[in-house]
Amino acid sequence: MRVFITGGAGFIGVNSADHFLQGGHEVVIFDNLSRRGGPANLAWLKERHDGRFTFIKEDIRDYDALCTAIPGADVVLHLASQVAVTTSVQNPREDFEINALGTFNVLEAVRHHCPEAAVLYASTNKVYGGMEEVGIVEQPTRYAYADYPHGIPESYPLDFHSPYGCSKGAGDQYMLDYARIYGLRTLVYRQSCVYGRRQFGVEDQGWVAHFVIAAVMNRPISIYGDGKQVRDLLHVSDLIRAYELGIEKMDEWRGHAFNVGGGPAHTLSVWTEFGPLLAKLAGREVAITPGDWRPGDQRVFVADIRQAQEKLGWRPQVSPADGIRDLYAWVAVNRELF
Repeated sequence: MRVFITGGAGFIGVNSADHFLQGGHEVVIFDNLSRRGGPANLAWLKERHDGRFTFIKEDIRDYDALCTAIPGADVVLHLASQVAVTTSVQNPREDFEINALGTFNVLEAVRHHCPEAAVLYASTNKVYGGMEEVGIVEQPTRYAYADYPHGIPESYPLDFHSPYGCSKGAGDQYMLDYARIYGLRTLVYRQSCVYGRRQFGVEDQGWVAHFVIAAVMNRPISIYGDGKQVRDLLHVSDLIRAYELGIEKMDEWRGHAFNVGGGPAHTLSVWTEFGPLLAKLAGREVAITPGDWRPGDQRVFVADIRQAQEKLGWRPQVSPADGIRDLYAWVAVNRELF
């Protein structure tokens, strides 16, 4: 296949590119290299695959550049985006142009130049909003849902909070509607807390990698709230398997949105559980700076992934303990990147 990856120099993009190149596929990376770590990721990919991929330094906001690059694609992984809620609040216009207009550009380029391509869109669990009305119970080391033992399902009402939620949510809904109106072969994956090697996490995005990098490099970590907030974690290798299954089953499930996260079996509280795990890996206590709760910070987000299990035959396999251990080891031997 010819796999066209927007944001292909980013964390998920470069891991996806590596996977498909190992499978003997042709890969085209379309990226403007605005994210930290992009050049290092490309250099790593070049070392592993001896330049057997095409890199196009362009921006998804440039529709003409997309139309020039995308013809011939069999698969489009649309991963390029502005990824931080805080950045979207500071610069909502740029956030809209990248996430909403950029996604529209990708869809139009596909519609006009490769309408048979399988298109997978990296959406976010933020499309479900703050979920303030969901009952939460407090346990010794974590919060938990009172009434959603399997997590939040795809049927939960969409409620876009923040410019980021609006822009990613607009792309999410455009993807689904282009399958309905134009017959495009699209799938939407509402992703949760993806982590793994080659992730250059920062405080506002990629918190698992941010904490690991800070622990290895002995940098400060800020914890907002009481650290009992719970998230479901998804290792990047499990996400890529979901991409492959989505491509394989595209004609059966085109126009569907799936929650793709760790689910109830792969959860971790932000610090009361992650902290001891990190201390064990570091061989010492990891210092933190406590802070007040941040507005809109969910006590819990866990995705109900039963639809992906039933319809795609997918379930995550890498436990948070194993995945974080692997990430810690990778950061420890690649300190020069950080």
